[in-house]
Amino acid sequence: MDNRDNIEFALLRAAGCAPNVIGHCKAVKELAVAIASKVDGVDMELVRRGALLHDIGRSKTHDINHAVEGVRIATSIGIEQPVVDIIERHIGSGISKEEAQGLGLPINDYFPMTTEEKIVSYADSLISGIRVMSFEETLAHIKRILGAEHPAVERFTALHQEIQSWIRQ
Repeated sequence: MDNRDNIEFALLRAAGCAPNVIGHCKAVKELAVAIASKVDGVDMELVRRGALLHDIGRSKTHDINHAVEGVRIATSIGIEQPVVDIIERHIGSGISKEEAQGLGLPINDYFPMTTEEKIVSYADSLISGIRVMSFEETLAHIKRILGAEHPAVERFTALHQEIQSWIRQ
């Protein structure tokens, strides 16, 4: 474990995150940092902090609203806006305003925009608990849960392709 992670782990614990959530955040951080290390021009510290704190809202709820709760918590404790943006936009490889409304979220686009947001969202999609899943396994899981025609299938595939195109060989 990176000693720099201690601050984020303390914030997750103080917010009330369960040990399994903290373990998941650590696994997402490890994968996100590994991906980011192969991409030019990435703010590695932002990826590290964003990945560790992306699920801080799970201290209050485990449904889709955890991103909104996470934004509220992070903002209230003074977390910098780029990390707050990762927390808000990591869900579902992005969610449109229309989907957000249907899910009961505040009407907003929840699409990851920056390289760092995309890397954390992608890494989170690939981690089940603390286990890293392949792209194919994750895609099959999304299709099973949401249906093969759900927009999240295309979004996750596009995100995968975009990130793969950034990786240095």
